[in-house]
Amino acid sequence: MKLASFRARGRESYGVVTDEGIIDLVSRIGTNFPTLRQALKSGMNDVRRASRGQFPDLRLTDVSFLPVIPDPRRILCIGVNYEGHRAETGRPMTQHPTVFIRFASTLAGHLQTLVKPRVSEMFDFEGELAVVIGRAGRYIDEAEALGHVAGYTCFNDGSVRDWQNHTSQFTPGKNFPSTGGFGPWMVTSDEIRDPSRLTIVTRLNGSEVQRGACSDMTFTVPKLISYISTFTPLAPGDVIATGTPAGVGYKRTPPLFMKPGDICEVEITGIGTLRNVVKAE
Repeated sequence: MKLASFRARGRESYGVVTDEGIIDLVSRIGTNFPTLRQALKSGMNDVRRASRGQFPDLRLTDVSFLPVIPDPRRILCIGVNYEGHRAETGRPMTQHPTVFIRFASTLAGHLQTLVKPRVSEMFDFEGELAVVIGRAGRYIDEAEALGHVAGYTCFNDGSVRDWQNHTSQFTPGKNFPSTGGFGPWMVTSDEIRDPSRLTIVTRLNGSEVQRGACSDMTFTVPKLISYISTFTPLAPGDVIATGTPAGVGYKRTPPLFMKPGDICEVEITGIGTLRNVVKAE
């Protein structure tokens, strides 16, 4: 099942994406679960019942996509989590994941614009797999971790590199408004049993700039869930962006950064393609 959040007919909603369009679920169960995050908290039973046998209410062209989870309580991102990317950065191996946070206001949905900050010419792309939590937990055992996943989606951890590198803390360079992409939809975990088998491809203006197998992750999805849930309880709708493969712009010769008018795409096998246009602030 594919689930998306969107705006249409003057209101925000979420629904099931099919080949023919979107089944609007807020019109069916919205009084109880007005957002996708709240629907995930319910365990998805109402979502499945409400969508069963229904025809789409909207065409995909009728909606403006929102970030898959517009109102996450936590967005936790992992740095330098692919061996290929670690090699290109020259960083040593570490015993623990590098974790930083993003704010919800930093993300844009599928087909929405990414905003290059006026204070930087170093706006970089980072195609990633994002995990959406579906079942709450604390001190989650690695062997049980995938059972806490609601689904997977595409993520572009757009990075303002000079601000990221002001100090050893990543936060400023990762939290300019509308610098990251999140979408187009979430594919539920029953359709993706093993995220390590997925492949990420990032394209800038149609040219491939990143390609990486999720099996190249230093810390796997189960390891990340287990580690993160140790220091903070995870809840439905929380998002974990699992890191980017090799090929980022600032490590190229010459460096390659996104500029106004560029189109950046992140495609993941079994999920789809997140597409955003870049504009100037």
